[in-house]
Amino acid sequence: MRRKASLILLALAVCCAALSPLLRWYAFPRLAKVPPGQYQTMVLEAKDATLIDYGTMRARKVPRLTVVQTLKGNVEASEQIEKSAGRDVVVWDGLSYIVGPDGKFVSQIPERYIFDAHSQEPVHATGESVDGDRVSREGIEFKWPFLTEKRDYEYFDARARTTRPIHYRGTETFRGLRVYRFEQTVPWTRVPFPKKLPVAGITSASLAETGTRMWYTTVRTFLVDPTTGAPVYGEEKHKEEMRGGTLLGGKEKVTAFAGDVRMRADFIASTVDQVTSQRILVLLLTSYLPWGLLVLGALLLALALWLEARARRPAEPARGEAAEPRPVTA
Repeated sequence: MRRKASLILLALAVCCAALSPLLRWYAFPRLAKVPPGQYQTMVLEAKDATLIDYGTMRARKVPRLTVVQTLKGNVEASEQIEKSAGRDVVVWDGLSYIVGPDGKFVSQIPERYIFDAHSQEPVHATGESVDGDRVSREGIEFKWPFLTEKRDYEYFDARARTTRPIHYRGTETFRGLRVYRFEQTVPWTRVPFPKKLPVAGITSASLAETGTRMWYTTVRTFLVDPTTGAPVYGEEKHKEEMRGGTLLGGKEKVTAFAGDVRMRADFIASTVDQVTSQRILVLLLTSYLPWGLLVLGALLLALALWLEARARRPAEPARGEAAEPRPVTA
C-alpha cells in the first residue's frame, strides 16, 4: 500500500514540476492581454498656466486648465482588424479634451490607437489616426508591456506625430508600489493646429493661410508599475508657441499654452487601487503559481521517497506477539 501511494505522489510531483514552467513561459504570454472593451478616464490639471486668447491673440495667465483624457475600447473595430491581422488586437478611441477655468472648451485632440493585446506593439490598420490625420505609429503609447524591463522604450508622441526614446531613470516607491520612472523630452517641433478651435470661424486651415505656425515641446514623466505595465502617475511640462506670419501683428512669437500638467490627486488614488488589483492576477501567473507548484512538487517528492523508504523496511512484530525463537547451539 505504501509503495502504491509513493508512486502516486511521485507522479503528482512530476506533474507539478512540469506545470510550473509551462504556466510561466507558455500560458502567461497567451493569457495576459489587455481587454478589448476597457474604458478609462483620467483627469489632469495645469495650475497657474499660460493660455492664448484667440480673440486678442495675446497670452494670459489662468488659475487652472483641465485635461480630460478618455480611452474607450472599440470591440467591433478590434474584431474586424483581428480577422486580417491574425492576432488579438485592441482598438482604443482616445480623446484629450481641454477646458479652461470657466469650464469652456479650449481644444481637443481625438485619436485611434491600434495595438497588439499581448505585447502592446502597434498594429497598422485602417483608422489609425491622430486628430483625423492618418499616422503610422512606432513604439508604445499610454501603456508599457507586461513585465516592463529596466530599459529605454520607443514612445509615440501624438501631438508631434513622432516617436522618440523614453528613458528609464530608476526605481522608486510610489503610494506603496514599486515603480519605474520613465522620462521623455520632445524638443521644439513644428506641429499642426488642432482641427477644432474655441473661436467660431477660426480653423486650422485659416490659421495656416496667415503663415503663422505652431511649435511644441514637452518633458513628460511616467511612473509605471513594472508588473502590469500600467502608469500610476504622469505629468508633462508642456509648452506651445505660435510663431511668425501675419496673425500675430508683428510679434515674433506668442505663447499658446504653457503649464505643468499633472494627474489630479483623486485619480491618482483610484489608479493605484486599480493597478494594485490587476497586478495580483499577473503575479499569479508569473510568480505565485509557478513557484507554488515547484514547492508543492518538492514536498510531494520528499513524501514519496519517505513512503518508499518505509515500504522497504522489514516489518516489526506486532505488540503482544511473541518473536520466533532462534536456534541455540552449544
